[in-house]
Amino acid sequence: MSEKVSVSLLRLKHIIGDEKADPPIKPIIPISKTAWWKGVAEGKYPQPIKISEKVTVWRSDQIEALVEQLCANQRQ
Repeated sequence: MSEKVSVSLLRLKHIIGDEKADPPIKPIIPISKTAWWKGVAEGKYPQPIKISEKVTVWRSDQIEALVEQLCANQRQ
């Protein structure tokens, strides 16, 4: 039997952080908004899911996989 994976949706501020939030949100991947969107456009980062006109999110499992990949690349 396969194990069910819990997936949540993350907004950009939860991925790259938001120091101006109250309380501040620490980044998972500490890069700028511009660098993030450039990486998305280049296929380096996961594609977003548009859930409304003003809300864009990413699957948490894809972000976790990206972090694992980035860390693995550092070890090589």
